[in-house]
Amino acid sequence: MKTRFTEMFGIEHPIVQGGMMWVGTAELVAPVAESGALGFLTALTQPTPEMLAKEIARCRDMTDKPFGVNLTILPSLTPPPYEEYRAAIIESGVRIVETAGYKPAEHIEDFKSHGVKVIHKCTAVRHALSAERMGADAISIDGFECAGHPGEDDIPGLVLIPAAANKVSIPMLASGGFGDGRGLVAALALGADGINMGTRFCATKEAPIHENFKQALVDGDETATDLIFRSYRNTARVARNPISQEVLKLEAEGRPFEDVAHLVKGARGREGLETGDTSHGIWTAGTVQGIINDIPSVQTLVSRIIQEAEEIISGRLDATLG
Repeated sequence: MKTRFTEMFGIEHPIVQGGMMWVGTAELVAPVAESGALGFLTALTQPTPEMLAKEIARCRDMTDKPFGVNLTILPSLTPPPYEEYRAAIIESGVRIVETAGYKPAEHIEDFKSHGVKVIHKCTAVRHALSAERMGADAISIDGFECAGHPGEDDIPGLVLIPAAANKVSIPMLASGGFGDGRGLVAALALGADGINMGTRFCATKEAPIHENFKQALVDGDETATDLIFRSYRNTARVARNPISQEVLKLEAEGRPFEDVAHLVKGARGREGLETGDTSHGIWTAGTVQGIINDIPSVQTLVSRIIQEAEEIISGRLDATLG
């Protein structure tokens, strides 16, 4: 199943595992690469640029197939040393980077000047066009269904993907709500060149999170998420739990972010992922959990998606058109 994306990035299948905080480590990324899909280490999961360089080397020891690194840029009073992380990525010989977040132009320009291909994550058509003008090689367009930050426009993928395809000329990944072969076929039909999955890859044997979280994704349905931070214009889709419900309560009372910060800090979420306490902090999950019914290996998942997609294209669609 070849697309513009598989050709450009040298992968077998048009399936991508995007960067995920605390989850995008070599334990997951290497099996994704071995399956023929494209996986991304998450740069800021590593506490320092030096540790990122070691993680890149560790992943390279586990696979000789293409993989990349995600660098997410977020506005902060005390930002991490982004330039040093960027340098670690370049100096480690990584050839594919996924950028996301705030004002990526400086990073895209530097990566491109060193021969690194860049995929930029977007939540709106205007952002996709901006990334294209900046020189991104491809974009990933996130529909409202996605885990994490879906933006503030609330446009679902069924509309957002073809709207972007109408205007963007570079290869495009569809992201948000994808987890099986039906979604892959739909994404291709809507004008995308592949799919980007996060939540679905969390429910795999290799994902480096506690089994309780994987089972929670299997047990949950498409309604089991909350949209927090809406009042701060920084909407995030997370799994519904007592912490997310408390955040919503405080937001409804008009509380400032400082009053919820202790509930949502990253270290607290990471502790939960490690201990198995799904109610310890917030953790991101998409509506796609409504179609997650098992916890397969990465290889099984990717192979199954491709097989389902091929069967739909050669079976149901051919029969309908015939």
